[in-house]
Order: sequence, then C-alpha cells, then structure tokens
Amino acid sequence: MRYLFCLILWLWPFALVAQDSSALVWEDQQLFHGAGYDPDAVEPGQQFRILSSTDTSFFAPIIASYLLDHPRTSVEYLVAGTAEIDRIFRDSPGGFDLVISSAMDLQFKLTNDGYAQPISDLSTPEWAQWRHSLFAFTVEPAAIVINRAAFAGQALPQTRQELIEALRARPAVFRNRLGTYDIRQSGLGYLFATQDARASETYWRLMEVMGNLDTRLYCCSGEMIDDLASGEIAVAYNVLGSYATARAESGETLAVVLPADFPTTMMRTGFVPRQAAQPDLAKAFMRHLLNLQSGRGARDGLVLPPLISAGAGPQPPTISLGPALMSYLDRLKRETFLQEWVSAVIQ
Repeated sequence: MRYLFCLILWLWPFALVAQDSSALVWEDQQLFHGAGYDPDAVEPGQQFRILSSTDTSFFAPIIASYLLDHPRTSVEYLVAGTAEIDRIFRDSPGGFDLVISSAMDLQFKLTNDGYAQPISDLSTPEWAQWRHSLFAFTVEPAAIVINRAAFAGQALPQTRQELIEALRARPAVFRNRLGTYDIRQSGLGYLFATQDARASETYWRLMEVMGNLDTRLYCCSGEMIDDLASGEIAVAYNVLGSYATARAESGETLAVVLPADFPTTMMRTGFVPRQAAQPDLAKAFMRHLLNLQSGRGARDGLVLPPLISAGAGPQPPTISLGPALMSYLDRLKRETFLQEWVSAVIQ
C-alpha cells in the first residue's frame, strides 16, 4: 500500500462549542500522524485541525499523501454534516484551521461574511475560486441511485420525467421504498433541491410523486446508499454521485444514473479561517490538495473525484461559485422554499 498512516480515534470533549455543547456530535474523529511525528515532543506548529463534511474514507488518502511530504506533522480530522459545520464553525471560528464542505452555498456565505482569509499564491482556475479565499477541489454530480432488483426486466429511468413515469406505473413496488435528503437538516440536500427547482418545474412534480409514495428522508448520502444496497429502499434521488459510484463499483446491486435532462453538479470547497491557529500549515495542505485534484500530482489511491481530469475533454457544467449561491439562503426565501417542499414531500 502506497500510503502508510495511522488512524487513531480521538475522543474530543463535547465542550468545544461552549454555547451548545450538548448538540455537538462528530460523525467521525480521527488523528493522523506523520511517520516522524512524536506526540511526546510536539513543537509548536506541527498539528492542525480540519473540519469537514467529507467521509474519512474518502479524505484519508489525501491526508496520508500530504504526511509523506510532511512527516513531522499531525492532522486532526473532524467530520460533521454540512449544516452542522456551518453552525459549529460560526460558534467557534478560531477552533479550526481548514473548513471543507460540499454545501457550496453555506461555504460561500461564510466567505462572504469575512470568515476566510485570502491565499494569493494558489494556482487554480478562476471558476474554481472566489476572491482567492474559497477554493473548489472536486466536481461531483447528484445522481439517481437504483437497486437493480427493483427494475428487473424494466428499463432504468434516465431522466427525472422517466423516473416519475416509472414510479407512477408501479406504486406498490416503490411505496415506502424511496429516499432523498431531508433538506431541512442537510445543507447539501438543500443546495441540490434549490438548484433543481431553479432548473426545471419537473423537480416539483417528482417531489409530489415521491411524497405520495411515502418517501423516506435521510441526513446523508451514505445512509441512503446503505439502505439501497440492503434492498430496504429501491431508489434514492439526489445522492452524491461520488459516494454512490464508489459503492456501485464494488458489486452489481446498484446502478448510478446521472440524469440526462439536466445535471446538478456541485464542487466541494475549502477555506482557511481568518482566526485559524495554524494558517501556514493549513495553506500548505490546501496547496497540496489543489495540486492533487488539478492533475499536478500523483493520484494513486485517491477516491475523491478531481477538479480537473487529465485528458477528460471539456469541463462539465457545475453550480457556479458566485453570489447567486446565496439567493436561497435569504431567510424568507428559505422559509418559503421549505414550506413548499414539506407540502410536496411530507404532505
């Protein structure tokens, strides 16, 4: 194995966020040590903290590759949901050295609110950064993920309209066996939903059909994929394509469909907070990350999709990294959107 690293479960005190300690529960907490790191002889500047929504299994190879070049460094990796990251960070803006999330809109809002510090010497395309402070490093589509057994002898839907028709044709098969994000709780789910709704009215028709079939609501893609793989549900909508593809490649159970009618493709982003305790270490890591994800470094063993794929042709369209992201974060617009969504999906 190319990357040698140690994963140590770190029980972090729930009192980190003093104002709301009882609500702070990490999805995962890991401490990664470089080969030359000695926890009994730590010098200042050798350890930094990453707050992230990315599953550890997807991000660990990137950390491991960084530690090969920085063996006397230690990285603490803390995983939370996208909406939780926004809340945790705003409550403790000096508690983390790098913030990574798939919720582009929430990340953009944090940057626009002045929480991110600029890094002028990072080499990345203009469309993948905002004011040299917020940086994209993946391109990841939302997907329809299907348990193939539910469509035995049937054509797999390739568009949202075809999915609507398939669900209407066999309601007994799909009742209580559909899944999607609970967008009231998931920052990424809310981003995908608002972008879909902006693109086409088909989204609302699909939500109404799914709501009539008692769709199950989830916090995250991983749980949806687990239930798809077990056969608990048959179809999940707006699943993070990178996670689904990784699971689908390990067997024949799942099919990952990127809707042909219109894509909803997000970019995972990161920034170094203005109050970071170890900004130089975080910036060095960000440089390493962008080099790997932009085709300027070896990607052996990496799982996350790149920002730029070598020889892959034109760059696929993505959700734009710009002020329009904040439109549905307006309080009144958000309340109105959620009310419409609840009416359609929960009924």
